[in-house]
Amino acid sequence: MRQYMLAVHSVEGQTEPTEEEAQTVFRETDRINEELRAAGAWVFAGGLLAPESATVVRVDSRGTTMTDGPFAETREHLGGFWIIRCEDLDQALAWAEKCAAACGPVEVRPFDEFSQD
Repeated sequence: MRQYMLAVHSVEGQTEPTEEEAQTVFRETDRINEELRAAGAWVFAGGLLAPESATVVRVDSRGTTMTDGPFAETREHLGGFWIIRCEDLDQALAWAEKCAAACGPVEVRPFDEFSQD
């Protein structure tokens, strides 16, 4: 089994969902989470606060600096993620399709071999 990150991307400035649309996303996401658990694919998942809540820590020969805000200045940012365990990429892509239908674009990335259980 291999682990994959399904990363949910958000675009700054896109129209905010209505309360009803947001509730639909939450319900669908909860349904997918339960389906992942039942299939034994669930490792963990989480939503992230806005990029403005980030702090970037850098260490170099002069010491450590901490900067408020995201690492990269961009309109697109990571909004949340799932870490799942699958037999192969095709299985991970099938889960990503369900996740994307619930909450928007999802990037699928396998963990490297050194990060596996």
